[in-house]
Amino acid sequence: MTDVLTHALAMRIVEEDVSFRTRMLETAAGLDDVIALGRGDPDFHTPPHIVEAAKRALDQNQHHYTHPAGLPQLREAIADTLRRDHGLAYNRDEIIVTAGVQESIMLLMLGLVNPSDEVLITSPRFTTYDMAVSMCGGVPVPVPTYEEDDFALMPAAIEARITPRTKALVLVTPNNPTGAVTPPAVIREIAELVKRHNIVLISDEIYAKLIYPGSEHLSAATLPGMKERTITLNGFSKAYAMTGWRVGYLAGPEEFVRMLVEPRHTLSINTNTPAQFAALAALTGPQDAVQAMLEEYSERRSYLMGALSDLGMSYGHPGGAFYIYTNVSSTGLPSPRFCEELLRQGRVM
Repeated sequence: MTDVLTHALAMRIVEEDVSFRTRMLETAAGLDDVIALGRGDPDFHTPPHIVEAAKRALDQNQHHYTHPAGLPQLREAIADTLRRDHGLAYNRDEIIVTAGVQESIMLLMLGLVNPSDEVLITSPRFTTYDMAVSMCGGVPVPVPTYEEDDFALMPAAIEARITPRTKALVLVTPNNPTGAVTPPAVIREIAELVKRHNIVLISDEIYAKLIYPGSEHLSAATLPGMKERTITLNGFSKAYAMTGWRVGYLAGPEEFVRMLVEPRHTLSINTNTPAQFAALAALTGPQDAVQAMLEEYSERRSYLMGALSDLGMSYGHPGGAFYIYTNVSSTGLPSPRFCEELLRQGRVM
C-alpha cells in the first residue's frame, strides 16, 4: 500500500528532496539531551496573561468557527498595532489572520504566482518560500547576500535578477537566518526599484519587534506609492514566544486581500479560535515581556559573538532577530558535515 501511494505522489512533491532539516530532526530524535537551536523557537514561555486569555476563551465556549479572515476585534488590534509601531495605515478589511506566517506565505503565493512566474528571494533564506513558490508552479530566484556586507541586501543584486517573468520580491527584515536588518535608506532604494519594474513586494516583518541598538526597522508599505504593491507579513510567534499557537497575518490592499479570503477558507477555514483570543491579549496587554526577551537576546548575542571571535570563526553581525549566521570554513568541514558532527558529538542542533 505504501508503494502504491508513493508512486501516486504529485510531481510537485516528488521533486522536493527530503530536506536536510528533516534529516537532522530525525537524527536528533534518536539522541538524548539535544540542545535544539535548529528552529526559530524561543526558549521562553508564552507570557501568562496570553495563556489565560486562551483559557478564558475556552471556558466561555469561544471555540467555534470565526470569519475566515479572523476575529474582527483581533484584526482591529492588529491594524492599531501596525499604525502605532510602524506607521502602517491598514484597516481590518485589509488583514487576514492565518495559521502562522507559514500559511500567509502559502496563501499569498496561491494568490500571486502563475506557472513560470519568478519570485526573487533574499538568500540565505527561509526555505518555506522556495517550496511555496514551486508548489504554485513558479520559479524561486535567490538574490545572494554576503558575509562581508553583514548579509545586507544590495539593490543592484536585485536588479540584476529581474526579468520579464519576475512577479515579486520577498524581503525578510530582520532576516532569517542571518539577522540582517535592511537599513531604511536601502528600503527606499528597493521601493523605487520595485515601482520602476512594476513588481510586488512581499515584506516579511515577523522579527520587527526584535531590533538591537544601532539598527532601525522601516516598513516598506509606509513609503509613497508602496502600499498598493506591498503585502506585509507579521505574527506572534517570535516576539511573544507563541510559536506553537500558530497565529500570523498578512496585510495588503483591500481588494487583493478580499480575493484571498475564499482560498484561505479552503486551506483551513480559520485560525484556531482560542489562539486568536490569545493573540488579541498579546497585542492589547502588557508588553514588558517582549522587552525582557529582547534584552536577554541582546546579552546572548554579545556573548556568542565574543565566543565565536575567540574561536577564530567569522559571522555576519546581526541587527535583529535571534540568529548569528556563522562561517564554519575554518573547521575544514563543509556546512552539512559540520552540522551533523555538532549534533552527534556536541548534541547541539
